[in-house]
Amino acid sequence: MPKSPPKSPSRSAASTQPPNLSGAQIRQTFLDFYAERGHQVLPSASLVPEDPTVLLTIAGMLPFKPIFLGQRAAEFPRATSSQKCIRTNDIENVGRTARHHTFFEMLGNFSFGDYFKEKAIVWAWELSTEVFKLPPERLVVSVFREDDEAFAIWRDQIGIPEARIKRMDEKDNFWQSGPTGPCGPCSEIYYDFHPERGDDHIDLEDDTRFIEFYNLVFMQYNQDAEGNLTPLSAQNIDTGMGLERMAQILQRVPNNYETDLIFPIIQTAAQIAGLDYSACDEKTKTSLKVIGDHVRAVTHLIADGVNASNLGRGYVLRRLIRRVVRHGRLIGIEQPFITQVAESAIALAEAAYPNLRQREKAIKTELALEESRFLETLERGEKLLADIIAKLPAKGQISGQDAFTLYDTYGFPLELTQEIAEEAGLTVNTDGFEVEMEKQRDRARAAHETIDLTVQGSLDTLAENLHETSFLGYTQPQAEAEVKLVLVQGKPVDTAAAGTDVQVILDQTPFYAESGGQVGDRGVLLGEAGLRVRVQDVQKDGAIFVHFGTVEAGTLKTGDRLTAQIDLACRRRAQANHTATHLLQAALKKLIDENIGQQGSMVAFDRLRFDYNLARPLTAEEIQQIEDQVNTWIAEAHAADVSIMPLATAKAKGATAMFGEKYADEVRVIDFPGVSMELCGGTHVSNTAEIGLFKIISETGVSAGVRRIEAVAGPAVLEYLNLRDRVVRDLGDRFKAKPEEIPDRITALQDELKTTHKELAALKAELAIAQSDQLIDQAEALGDFKILVAEMPNADADALKTAAERLLQKLGEGAVFLGSAPAADKVALVAAFSPAVNQKGLQAGKLIGAIAKLCGGGGGGRPNFAQAGGRDPSKLTEALTEARSQIHAALG
Repeated sequence: MPKSPPKSPSRSAASTQPPNLSGAQIRQTFLDFYAERGHQVLPSASLVPEDPTVLLTIAGMLPFKPIFLGQRAAEFPRATSSQKCIRTNDIENVGRTARHHTFFEMLGNFSFGDYFKEKAIVWAWELSTEVFKLPPERLVVSVFREDDEAFAIWRDQIGIPEARIKRMDEKDNFWQSGPTGPCGPCSEIYYDFHPERGDDHIDLEDDTRFIEFYNLVFMQYNQDAEGNLTPLSAQNIDTGMGLERMAQILQRVPNNYETDLIFPIIQTAAQIAGLDYSACDEKTKTSLKVIGDHVRAVTHLIADGVNASNLGRGYVLRRLIRRVVRHGRLIGIEQPFITQVAESAIALAEAAYPNLRQREKAIKTELALEESRFLETLERGEKLLADIIAKLPAKGQISGQDAFTLYDTYGFPLELTQEIAEEAGLTVNTDGFEVEMEKQRDRARAAHETIDLTVQGSLDTLAENLHETSFLGYTQPQAEAEVKLVLVQGKPVDTAAAGTDVQVILDQTPFYAESGGQVGDRGVLLGEAGLRVRVQDVQKDGAIFVHFGTVEAGTLKTGDRLTAQIDLACRRRAQANHTATHLLQAALKKLIDENIGQQGSMVAFDRLRFDYNLARPLTAEEIQQIEDQVNTWIAEAHAADVSIMPLATAKAKGATAMFGEKYADEVRVIDFPGVSMELCGGTHVSNTAEIGLFKIISETGVSAGVRRIEAVAGPAVLEYLNLRDRVVRDLGDRFKAKPEEIPDRITALQDELKTTHKELAALKAELAIAQSDQLIDQAEALGDFKILVAEMPNADADALKTAAERLLQKLGEGAVFLGSAPAADKVALVAAFSPAVNQKGLQAGKLIGAIAKLCGGGGGGRPNFAQAGGRDPSKLTEALTEARSQIHAALG
């Protein structure tokens, strides 16, 4: 509670002018305010959330999800934070409205069963009016229509006139995490840019007058599947103040983009484009705003360990980068530029987020690679658009689906497609484009942007009555255990007969559950009366281990006492491969780059996969050096030292942690002294000598800046080598050669094949010349020009090209147009024109594109030379006749 009663927002009272605070000052002021009121200040969580059901961190409350669900006890009764967030559900509005963003910061204060509505409202008002000094007469609040308690607090304790307290329905003022789960009414505070318009016509949907900057959520209910609300045992507070929105208000600028949080990035982009932002039209300003917003987003995403790809959060990153490049081209930037703008974003935010500067190299490398690749993609898109246009009749229309493919796959803005189409006398089906765009928005909303706090798997409701599974597998290959739960197709059963696929939960287990990239153990569950359950996999649901298997004999019952026994041969293989990944990472750091870090891994029984950050492929020599180093460490027989210690201690000792991974306060450290020390919960060999051998199978690229090594270790190496040996023996028998002679034999055959191809090409060229010499007599005079339009039977595109160039050389000033049907479903066309013909306005590229349509194809080229293809040989004669007619008309 404030020390003095809240001031009444009387319009007659003189109001203090709000301070013009920087974004950094607003952030710190908010955190300090709540720290003084007993809130623990917490750093922003990563944009990559711990919650596997959510793609990206999209709200300030997301890191506290387990607390709100009652799955984890709160370490502090009160907390406050400034949380980085990413949302892309309204990406098309970015830059077009005053306050839509993909990246934004949410200032929040949270109570976990401590205080509730009264303190949340009083403190929010005190912060807004007494600290940020917003004039009370400029503030309007909303409450849920049935929340009389909040209404009364605002009216009676804060003193806001009823006319400026708006009751809203569920859509606006009732927060729900999903169809079920914690929920409750909320109250929002709006800033009024035009209080002079009075209180008679307050419409909070009018974003030209009002901006909602602070949302207070009162989580007081639990909603069941039927929509029934029951009070929660603990009432929680979840608030969010938009940093960018408060900056717009206090810095007195017309939109969030012109605040000091974003505008310096926009200015950098404008300078690169040679533009003065203040003098730009709205279309250009929109592109600059998109660049400013998206560059903030991509720098933070990469800093938090996201790499561009075509899946999941990697696709979000790639899409944002491509939009930056696309909008750069719209404002005239043709050269690579995104790393320059990223430097501005890093410099602007590094004080609050030091990891941006720490990850500067990774950020700029990823951005440069993605930008260069996308520029190449744009060139391919331009060729595709040319093909689309070539197939359309005069005054035709590019379909909405084609326009959207160009936009979504090749990065073509709709405006660019329309511009090019207009030059060709065509239009674009924009309605069809919008239909495809809306389909994509629906997919994006469904896939990425829902905070669902209830999706925890079918075991959630049952897990409340289960204790976490005790894992014994680090030291025991088998253990006695009690069956706590049996599931068939996700539903609990009392018994399961032979032949039934089951999921079994035990009180304790030696089976390792899949995690950290390592597969789950295999083995058997053995019980009385011949009971035998074959376990094929083990997964985790929180701290509960779920054994997936099949009842092979007997009947499995809840409450059974049985023996859980892992397959030791499989475990040893997994251990060998897992330890090998640790040695592999150590070798990469030692031999290639000490900044290399794990980006992902897979440890199976028969192989291993290790993804790491590196902007280039490894050379063959480097791969051999890495393999030799790992095998040297194996042969040196380094013993493992496994220990549990505080996370801070492990990091101080130099233990390697996976970037972006979340660790508990106590961590397990796998140390092979002098070689490798990592935080890891997986199973490992006790001595590197147990691995035996290590062999790299391949090294490939996964995405920009991420490489992948696939390898085998232990017994799998022998299997791999045996397979290769069989292949070599078979090749030796085929070539009648010793293994060491096979490469030379293959090289000789390749050279022979190349020679044959060259000879064949030479023969085809000679044939084309001979055929062309026979056609020269068909040339006709047309004024000062000589014209030859003819068919060369069975000639391919290369032969036509050779013939056309030779014929034009012989004819002098003139035009040559040749056609052929080298296959039953293929047409080849070529046009070669002299400079004087071009001066008459006749261009080979334009003519051949139109003629090729008659044969069901398309093509183009330069004014003096062009080639095209088609699919309908029956139209070849018609096409040549039309070509002759158009040449005569142009030159006659």
